Amino acid sequence: MSPQAPPPRRGPLAALGRALLLAAGLALGGWLLRELGGAPGGAQAEAWVRRFNLDQTLWGEFAFLAVGTVAAAVGVPRQAVAFLGGYALGPWAGLALSMLAQVLSCAAAYGWARLVGRGWAQRRLAGRFGRRLRPLHDALAASPFGATLALRLLPVGNNLALNLLAGLSGLPALPFLAASAVGYLPQTAIFVLAGAGVAVERSSQMLLAAVLFLGSALIGVWLLRRHRAGRAMQGGEG
Repeated sequence: MSPQAPPPRRGPLAALGRALLLAAGLALGGWLLRELGGAPGGAQAEAWVRRFNLDQTLWGEFAFLAVGTVAAAVGVPRQAVAFLGGYALGPWAGLALSMLAQVLSCAAAYGWARLVGRGWAQRRLAGRFGRRLRPLHDALAASPFGATLALRLLPVGNNLALNLLAGLSGLPALPFLAASAVGYLPQTAIFVLAGAGVAVERSSQMLLAAVLFLGSALIGVWLLRRHRAGRAMQGGEG
């Protein structure tokens, strides 16, 4: 039986395209939510989102934090959590609570994987999945903070998968979580800004978010091509 061919490497332009598609989809969703607010069913949907924004109590903020943490922990794109935070809570509260939700979800997934599945990961790294996972594992092990930060800044990758891999591989918690928090900040701020701009129909705010996102994505593409962890994400270090 012939050996299975390795998966094709994905170029940086494809990565940038997927990142832009995600941003466009979130912006379209927010615009539709706002514009259809007066349509049957639309008012209820927007009212549910706006319920997070309560001026008199902390219930709305707590509800958003709980929902955002659980959503990110089970694999919902963290950019979507940030966009909803900006849309429902505005730029400052949205940024603070979106960041907290992402870090908590990261810690939860990391902790679960480290406590439950470390032996499983070590067996897989030594087995048939090793060729795919070993380069990324080695990059993280060699530089937990630097490799994690580079991966968080990339416009590609699966947030939940990286959280689980770090926990399964026994990566030190402090550098992993600290680098994750720093790496989350740029895109979180951008998507919160975009969500807040859509909510209040402020085109200048949305334009600024788009420019910042493009700059962040280009930096991510550069990291994808230059950093060891980025090359591991593409399937090799050649």
